Amino acid sequence: MCLMSFRYNKLVQLNMELDLNMKADLKLMIPGPTPVPEEILEVLARPPIGHRSPEFKEVLKDVYSNLQWAFQTQRPVYLYTASGTGAMEAALVNVLNPGDEVLVLSCGVFSQRWAEIAKELGLQVHLQEAPAGQPHDVGKLETLLKSEQGKTIKAVCMIHNETSTGVINPVEELAKVIRENSDALVIVDTVTSLGATHFKMDEWGVDIAVSGSQKGFMLPPGLSFLAVSERALQAHQQCSNPGYYFNFTKYEKGIAGATTPYTPAVSLIRGLQKALEMMKAEGIDGTTQRHLRNRDMVRAAARAMALPLFVEAEAYASPSVTSIVPPEGLSVDAIRAGIKEQFNITIANGQKDLTGKIFRIGHLGAIFPRDILMTIASLEVVCHQLGYSKAPLGAGIAAAQEVMIRHA
Repeated sequence: MCLMSFRYNKLVQLNMELDLNMKADLKLMIPGPTPVPEEILEVLARPPIGHRSPEFKEVLKDVYSNLQWAFQTQRPVYLYTASGTGAMEAALVNVLNPGDEVLVLSCGVFSQRWAEIAKELGLQVHLQEAPAGQPHDVGKLETLLKSEQGKTIKAVCMIHNETSTGVINPVEELAKVIRENSDALVIVDTVTSLGATHFKMDEWGVDIAVSGSQKGFMLPPGLSFLAVSERALQAHQQCSNPGYYFNFTKYEKGIAGATTPYTPAVSLIRGLQKALEMMKAEGIDGTTQRHLRNRDMVRAAARAMALPLFVEAEAYASPSVTSIVPPEGLSVDAIRAGIKEQFNITIANGQKDLTGKIFRIGHLGAIFPRDILMTIASLEVVCHQLGYSKAPLGAGIAAAQEVMIRHA
């Protein structure tokens, strides 16, 4: 055998081995962390710069201004090197004192976290719970606030978008009822709604809003954002122990000087600058429409496949994640494993009481119709491999395509 033929045969063998070992890139179709676009990854890969340098001061000026745009507020937005949970703790510890009464509107795992944090801080917690998969009842909230119990409530905490169930709450209406019937502060978790749907902090009368980097902002975890109204800042002045690291006063001073009170996550903040630039280029209306299209494609596909949707009411279906009930005889674990092993796509299980009862397809952040179509096609293949035959192969993908065409 000549040397050239030997090399050719070795090359063919090598290529065959690569084909056997290669896998498609991992695709996250979960409520978070969400995929990070290449433009942002490139910025994150740059060497860090000094956090007290003139260059970083300019980055912060840009970021602080654009965060106000994202929250739709004229007030400064604090930037924490922490997860969204850190910002949630900051929201409570800075405006309330031990023994104060708070009302938590709970409709799932993440809204319930407000109650868990509040109890740790020595606050008295009242719960008003909505059934899983349903939004909060504005009338029920109004009735409670008008009662004797409602007169002592200092803050009402809620979530805009509950990803553990896939429901979005009518925050505008809830905030209006609170402002009309009490002096309580309105505190909202927007971690998985900001960057996916409309949120108008000032117009809606929200006092504190928290969010995080690894959802609609298309970044890795590590940053959280907290917007504070003048009314909440006044409450902060009456707070006996606002803490050290999360103290509002220090962040107010930091923003005034285009700096941060402590060492920030420099690389993530530079990535945030790029993310906000991309978000502004698409526009809030554009981003909202894209997420609604994603949602409608998934929901249409599920219906066409005869897969029950956990949130039935279209008006309260999350733009960030869709929860689906597996058909009888198919387990959530088997569906998720099949999609992961064959297509390297990750979808989410249910949480706590809903573990194994629903699976969740995330469509938040840098997710586009091609990603939805790919995921639905993969879901159909796996369900049929597992013996599901209630709907013909391709019914889901056809329904999603029809939605995409209508939205175009």
